[in-house]
Formats: sequence, structure tokens, C-alpha cells
Amino acid sequence: MNQPARRGPIARFFIGVWDAMNFTRRLILNLLFFFLLFLFIAILGSGEGLAPLHGRTALVIAPEDRLVEQYTTDPFTRALAEGMGQRGGELQLRDLLAALDHAAGDGNIERVVLDLDGLTGGGMASWREVAAAVDRVREAGKQVVAFSEGMMQGPYLAASHADELYVDPMGGGVLLEGFASYRQYYREGLQDKLGVDIHLFKVGEYKSAAEPFILDAASPESKEADLYWMNDLWQRYLADVGEGRGLDPARLAADVDSLPEGIAAAGGDVAQYAVAHGLADGLMTREQFGDLMTERGVADADAEYGYRQISLKDYLAHRKGAIKSAGDARPQVAVVVAAGPITDGDQPPGTIGGESTSALLREARDDEHVEAVVLRVSSPGGGVFPSEQIRREVVALQEAGKPVVVSMGDVAASGGYWISMDAERIYADPSTITGSIGIFGMFPTLPRALDKVGIHTDGVGTTPIAGAFDITRPLDPQVGTVIQSVIEKGYRDFTGKVAQARGQSVDQIDQVARGRVWSGAQALDRGLVDEMGYLGDAVAHAATLAGLEEDHYRVRYIEKQGSPFQQWMGGFASSGIGAMLLRDSDLVRGLVTAAVPGVERDLALFRDALARDPGVPVKTLAHCFCDPEGL
Repeated sequence: MNQPARRGPIARFFIGVWDAMNFTRRLILNLLFFFLLFLFIAILGSGEGLAPLHGRTALVIAPEDRLVEQYTTDPFTRALAEGMGQRGGELQLRDLLAALDHAAGDGNIERVVLDLDGLTGGGMASWREVAAAVDRVREAGKQVVAFSEGMMQGPYLAASHADELYVDPMGGGVLLEGFASYRQYYREGLQDKLGVDIHLFKVGEYKSAAEPFILDAASPESKEADLYWMNDLWQRYLADVGEGRGLDPARLAADVDSLPEGIAAAGGDVAQYAVAHGLADGLMTREQFGDLMTERGVADADAEYGYRQISLKDYLAHRKGAIKSAGDARPQVAVVVAAGPITDGDQPPGTIGGESTSALLREARDDEHVEAVVLRVSSPGGGVFPSEQIRREVVALQEAGKPVVVSMGDVAASGGYWISMDAERIYADPSTITGSIGIFGMFPTLPRALDKVGIHTDGVGTTPIAGAFDITRPLDPQVGTVIQSVIEKGYRDFTGKVAQARGQSVDQIDQVARGRVWSGAQALDRGLVDEMGYLGDAVAHAATLAGLEEDHYRVRYIEKQGSPFQQWMGGFASSGIGAMLLRDSDLVRGLVTAAVPGVERDLALFRDALARDPGVPVKTLAHCFCDPEGL
């Protein structure tokens, strides 16, 4: 019998190393397998179920989020952030309104508590819609009570419509200061300091979006137009607050004008000033407010501040669960949201992409269950070409026999108006910011900047304009003529399409265009919109145009869906075990933080303006610097 050959010491060493590597590999794979198996079992078994909803419950609306028209992050990212306990997320306006409207008819909800200090964002149109929903809760016989340690003017508009409003004696109180629009101007820094020359081409003396790059201060036309629409919004704000608080708007205006003297007379006590001037009903700490809610409601020792309650998040989970559990084969009115700046290509939610938003409209056109479409627009505009792509899809829907109605949100200006103008009917809130019908383009030249570091450009070309669009060379007057011609053609296209869509002459549209911004009420007077109303009004009208009877159709949002992996991971991150693991993960926390966008809007506009399209001498833009959240 042959004996196996004995291996030498070197062979034994390498074989031992190989065996150790194999053992380590199998160990790691086994550990990974059991870890994933544990997570899978944990996800299946971690369904904590819905929070209980008993009778005589208070719905507590106390988000620490930013009010948005549409989520700007995918479900996976939102679930990760939520699982780690991060604040400063997003709350969709539609979800807040749905919760209030559902609570109005919910027998388990005894009252609604508004704690809106942590809710930021939103324009005046959004907050007016929230205030209207608060009114509907009260009209249903439910009490609405608000508490604040200090809130902004927007949330106060909604809180002022509560039955009672209490503020903390040491909190920020309520300060109404009016609306303003201030921007930074970069001409001196760009031109004098850096040597960058920005050449602006536009039509319309009121088209002020790009002024910060060529001026050191706002133009007289910009100030005139901005003050005109802002005064309209301010007067409406005073009327809304006055209605909610039972105060004379003229008295409110006088109090704001004399605010410094009033605060001084109150000894600097802002909270006491709010009560004395009717902006609040009384002073209470958060604990005292909790005691009041306990007295009026049902005591619950396990609940925060001792009274039976359900959070907005848990209440929405109840509502969504009920919707998912019920099949609905009724015909549909589809809602497509166009929120954010308008840019080229395929864009994520929260930004309007010429291709991605068009694809959503095509989906509605191809879906046999969709009978009508509401385009919800909340956009300051952006690129002309992607705006035109979306407008064409609106027309294609109409040609397919599906009516399109537009519901304007906080802002639907410039490119936002471009994508709206062909709808059968345009609804806007009186405080919507719209109009800004105008076109501009920017072209930078850098020779002076390059001179500062000793770099110069020279060469030859076969024609007088060959290489003339090189930004390292001075701007040739002939190139300026070409660019201005392109901009003027874009303005003619814009006003011509508006005139055709609105049944007016081009001259009539030109008189209200030229880049001028209007409030929704002012736009109605000038024939740019058809009716004042909210999203629900637009949906009802779209259903009527499609011949659908009330309660015989359902509303469905058509939105870009996350991938199956994102949806699965979103579900995991929302689970109890997922939240526990993610909250303690520095790695994931860092990844999520890095994903948060932080680019300034004006610099983003500058970047987009410089991104020239192939074969186009300058990128034409229809953008309005009219941020409703900055009011």
C-alpha cells in the first residue's frame, strides 16, 4: 500500500494559510447568511401594527418637517432618515389636508391640537388651504386648539383659525411683520472682483430673475412689480387672520406698523403683547396646556402630557391602511404633480423634468381607467424647452379626449405658467404667485478673469462667428445680436401660445406679460386664470368635464415610483428593528446627510443658464425669482 508523500514545510505552510482563508470565508458567509435571515424574520415579525385609535382621541398635529407639495426624496431615503430619528423631513400638503378632512368626520377624533412651531416652508396659498381645512373641522363640530412657543407667519395663519390659541409665556409669541423679498446681488463680486462679465438678454422690463448677476440692487421695475403683488397678498393675509381671530384687518395692520412701540409698551414681553392685541387667547406652558387637554379629554398616563392622543403620522397610517384594504374599480381622475424648478431630462420627484413629467402625463393618457387629469403646478419655472415638452403632453391628453384642469399651488410662474396655459380651466388661490411671462438668457465671458492669472485666448476661425461662442473670448456684438434674436423669438412663442390658449390677442397678453408677476387674484382680473379655488375644486371640475358623477370616481396620484429594492428597503427602515439599527449607524447617517441637497437656488439658476444645449447659442429660460416660502 502506497503511503502518501509527505509535504515539505513550505507546502504545509501555504496549505495551512489556504485552509485558514477557506474557514474565514465560510465563517463570514455563514454569519452574513444568518444576519440576513435574522433581519428577514425581524421584519416579518416586527410589524408593530397601527397605533390604537380609541374614542375621544385628540389628533395632535405637531410635525417637525418642511411643508412641501411633493416629496423631494425617494421612499428609501425618507425611511432611512425617519428610522434614525432625524428631524427636518418633509410633510406633503395633501397629507396634512387629508388628515384634517378625515378627522372632521371621524367619530373617534374629539378634537384637533395644532402645534405648528416645527413646520416650516409652504407659501401663503398652502397655508390658506390649511386654514380652510381647519375651518372645516370646526364646522363639523370638532374643537381645534393651538399651542405655540413661537411660530412663523405662515403657520400662524392656520393656527389663527383654531377655536383657541395659547402661547408659552417665555416663548417667541407671535410677531406679524409683513412680507418682504430681498436677494443678494453679485455684479460687483463677479465683474469688479473676479473679472467675470455676465451678458443678459431678455424681453420684458419686469423680468428680474437674472438681475442679481448684472446689478448691485433691484431695478425700479422689479421693486414696483414685487411690491404690487406682495401688497395684495399681505392685505389678504390680514383679512384671513382677522377672520380667524375676530379682529379688524385695519387694526391688525396698524398694530404691525407700530410693532416696535407696542413691544416696548409691553416691556419687551412678546407673548403678553400677543395676548393683549388679540393674537392669542392666553399664556400657558406646554405642561399646563397638557393639563387643559387632559381635563377636556381622556386622561392617559402613558401618553405624552397625559391625555389620549394620536400623532399625525399614526393617524395617516390608519387612513392609508383603510385605503389600501379597499379595492376601487371606479373611473379615475388622475393628479400629476409638477413641483419645483423645470429642468431637462429625467428628474426625481420635487423637480420637474421635461422627460419625467411628460412620462407621467403619457401614463395618464395611456391608462384606460383615467378619464380626466388635474395638473397640480407649484413651480417658479425654468427651461423653455422642457416646459414646452410638458405643454405638448397636456395638448396630447386633450386630443385623446381626456380633459386637463390645472390647479396652481403657491407659485406657477414663468415656465410654471407655460405648462399650465393650455388647460381647459386654470384654478388658483388668490395668494398664488403667477404670471412672469417672459424669457431671458445669460452668457458669461471670462477674458478679464483669465487676464488676472496671465491666461489669454487667441487663434483663427474659418468664418467671422466661428468660435465666437467661446466664453474665454470677449463677446462679439454679432453674437449678441444672435442671442437677443433667439430670446425675442422665445418671447413671441410664449405670448403667442398664451394668446391662443386664453382666447386673447397677442397685444392683450403682452400688456400683462413682459415678465411681470401677479397674485392669483390679480391674474384672474387679467384673464390669466379662470377661477379661484383649491385642488379639490379642480378635481371636481375635471370630473364634470369627463362626465363623471360625484362619488362615482376616485382620485389617483400618478407619481414616479421607487425601484422594488427601494420600496423593500423603505419598508425595512420603517420597521421597528430597522429603525433601531439605523439610528445607531454612523455610516448610514453619514450617507443620508451627504445626500441632502444644499445648493442655493440662485447659483443653481446660474449653473442651468450656462449649460448650453447642443446647437443652441444660449439656453432660453422662463424662470421667476418669486419664492413664496421667503415671505
